[in-house]
Amino acid sequence: MDPEAFSPAHFQWDYADGVATVTLNRPERKNPLTFESYAELRDTFRALVHAKQVKAVVVAGAGGNFSSGGDVHEIIGPLTEMEMPGLLDFTRMTGDLVKAMRACPQPIIAALEGVCVGAGAIVAMASDIRIAAPGTKTAFLFTRVGLAGCDMGACAILPRIIGQGRASELLFTGRVMSAEEGEKWGFHNKLADAPLAEAQALARSLASGPTFAHGITKTQLNTEWAVSLETAIEMEAQAQAICMATNDFRRAFEAFAEKRQPEFRGD
Repeated sequence: MDPEAFSPAHFQWDYADGVATVTLNRPERKNPLTFESYAELRDTFRALVHAKQVKAVVVAGAGGNFSSGGDVHEIIGPLTEMEMPGLLDFTRMTGDLVKAMRACPQPIIAALEGVCVGAGAIVAMASDIRIAAPGTKTAFLFTRVGLAGCDMGACAILPRIIGQGRASELLFTGRVMSAEEGEKWGFHNKLADAPLAEAQALARSLASGPTFAHGITKTQLNTEWAVSLETAIEMEAQAQAICMATNDFRRAFEAFAEKRQPEFRGD
């Protein structure tokens, strides 16, 4: 992927200063997802594994909303007409988007405002950091359309962010979580009047840091979910030793010794 030349068909892409901004861009419908946009987002996050110029990613929505989730007319309606094989193909494809987001080494920061529901809430959940406007309304509303709350990894990831009991309530009821609740519960890292500007500022800060080491941090956050403490400590010992062999580590020491700011290059 060449981030400067990349031109997706189903969302807006901007790239500058090592930061890619993905904007869900159907504001007249509150940025719903379609079969095509799910797949293109999945493929984009997979390609970011090899896009070394991209150091951090911001995900946002256009027009004052993040996302209203799966498009009612372009996804929900057709799903009611499908047989099981087609339904399973779809649910595996949407889950692959979350897998791709978690597997890409760059930190992903979600800038949330307005409506953030259904698959939109899942995309926010799958991000590493979430910054929300005070009026953001988040809902995992699958039960409200007759589906289970276990969608796209929600039963695995959401309890790790906000706790089992709170996740259970949101996934059973499908009710709206206010921005204030989200911040109190740890879903939102921060509330901000201009979440996109805050997210991009944080992304630029991360992009100027030791990006190879950031990728190692993200990998360990993912892989240590289901291992013993002893295994996790050994994994981190090996991961940190790898980071100690980087030029960024050496540069940081030299900068500290010379009482100046280090210049990280991701190598």
